[in-house]
Amino acid sequence: MTKKAIGFMVVFIALVMAVPVSAQGPAAGKNGQSQGALTRDEIDHITYMREEEKLARDVYLTLSEEWEAPIFANISESEQRHMDALENLIIKYDLVDPVKDLGVGEFPIPDPETDTDFAQLYADLVKQGQESYCDALQVGIDIEELDIDDIQAALRDVKAKDVRRVLYNLLSGSENHLDAFTSQYKSAGCDE
Repeated sequence: MTKKAIGFMVVFIALVMAVPVSAQGPAAGKNGQSQGALTRDEIDHITYMREEEKLARDVYLTLSEEWEAPIFANISESEQRHMDALENLIIKYDLVDPVKDLGVGEFPIPDPETDTDFAQLYADLVKQGQESYCDALQVGIDIEELDIDDIQAALRDVKAKDVRRVLYNLLSGSENHLDAFTSQYKSAGCDE
């Protein structure tokens, strides 16, 4: 190789190394290392779970205003952390965030494939939860059972390690939330 060719290679490598990681595409990770592309199913699960976690957060925020019970405020904060974890994946893989800039109780137009109308579900769950404190706790139980079922279904399809790690963390959180709502439901005498 000639000195000129070597010089060209050095300049080319220096230019490539100077490109910021974010400019290297959605599949780039730390230091530009490839993380692999996500499948359509993985993308769909990430965006769907982002909406579902928003549903939980929004319902709990609304019910915390109705019932001055710490359980709703505390778990709504946890749901926000779940949303943040999913948002980090959306940013990392340069996906479209379905709930960006939407307020409490606001959701995108339902996707015909999932056939889930989160806005209507939000309205129904809030209405049910406003009937009584026991009904509100039952709403929490129902939401967490739905989350657990959907996360377990997603884990059957998802292969990307980072996405699986987030989903397992969400699953653990939802199981803890279910235990908390169930315990509170029994403590309040709702099961009698």
